[in-house]
Amino acid sequence: MAHPDETRLKVKTAYVRGRMTIADAAAHAGIAEATAKAWKIAAKKLGDDWDVARNAARLAAGGLGDMTMEVMEDFILQFKRSMEELRKADGISPMDRAEILARLSDSYVKTMKAASSSNNNLARLSVALEVLELFGQFIQTKYPHHAPAFVEALEPFGAELGKHYG
Repeated sequence: MAHPDETRLKVKTAYVRGRMTIADAAAHAGIAEATAKAWKIAAKKLGDDWDVARNAARLAAGGLGDMTMEVMEDFILQFKRSMEELRKADGISPMDRAEILARLSDSYVKTMKAASSSNNNLARLSVALEVLELFGQFIQTKYPHHAPAFVEALEPFGAELGKHYG
């Protein structure tokens, strides 16, 4: 039995934005789990990877970004405390002080590099998805008569985003 495009979109949205399992997303939309899995596989073959979209949605919602910021803030506080303690410390030889500074600096550089080298395409996809969500809300509020056309174009455009951002 063929399902309307709205059902496929409901499954994808539940999986991607709602972070449901594929089984729960299928049940939520009232379809068989096997059908939902087949849609997910077919979409991936067309360049619309639901798992990438799910990770991007999580980033857009602040998940990884918030956690990274929290870790970075904690690291920076620890770094500053260590530097203050090093300044106050008496009786440390110049060579030992230089060794401690080198280790602190190395740790700082490595931590900053790790925080900034997250998947750039995933971050860009996250922003694109957030813009699409805002645009969808705008259409629903200001131009509700255009909502069906927007929804119709959204799924194939999602595949294009997946291809573009990998």
